[in-house]
Amino acid sequence: MDEQEWRRFLAEFHHARPAITERLLERADAAPYAWVAAPLRPVSGVVVDLACGSGPTRPELPGARWVGLDSSAKELLYAAARRRGPLIRADAAALPFGRDTVAAVCAAMSLQVVTPLDAVLREVHRVLRPGGVIATLTPARLGTSPAGLWGWLRVLRSVGVLRLPWPNPHACDKAPDVLRAHGFAVVSDERRVFHLDLSTPEATRLLLHSLYLPGVDADRLAAADAALASWARTGRTLPLPLRRVVARIPERLEAAGSEDQEETARGTSEAGEERPAA
Repeated sequence: MDEQEWRRFLAEFHHARPAITERLLERADAAPYAWVAAPLRPVSGVVVDLACGSGPTRPELPGARWVGLDSSAKELLYAAARRRGPLIRADAAALPFGRDTVAAVCAAMSLQVVTPLDAVLREVHRVLRPGGVIATLTPARLGTSPAGLWGWLRVLRSVGVLRLPWPNPHACDKAPDVLRAHGFAVVSDERRVFHLDLSTPEATRLLLHSLYLPGVDADRLAAADAALASWARTGRTLPLPLRRVVARIPERLEAAGSEDQEETARGTSEAGEERPAA
């Protein structure tokens, strides 16, 4: 699937299923959006929620100058109905902010799907001020848990795929490398395993319909719904490993100051060498 096809699929997906990612993560045993928002709470200045969807990080940053940005009108309508604002409809690859005007960016469950990723990260770098912070939340590798591997294999096989077809899978476990390649300094890189409640058919259906599955038709999805509904039972959970990376823009002014100090010191030394003896 090329970039234009993916973008059309993504637009149709979120038009038909606004807030589905938020609804899915609400079924976790802890709060992923609170986790990704935590490093941004001390920030003073504008915090842009990139590809904000239904705006689930807004309640986690009550004192922030939060701005939600997304390309989906339906997602933004959902966010607005819950008084999560201000909101801007825009493309993540063309941010409507000036250079060095944003204090922080939150990218929750978005780096693996926004395109073109290089352009998006160039825009984030452009709008963040020196010292500005980005906090990202992405899916992570399952690890070696047999129960987790078997559970996800069952989910994916129900729809006939071996992996989810994100355009940027490298932006998940290799997020630190991706950010460094775009000029960010990585502050922290953490992996945490959440657990999704799959105790009812409604819960397994929500999981299934939250997955990006271009090319899976309605009949296949209905068959998968039925198969996973029979799997649901009280106490059943599915591990959801996520990765949180916090990075920042280097303090360019400090770096320039250091260079100026070195140049001054060098000039003083040279001048001393040329000074005649008394």
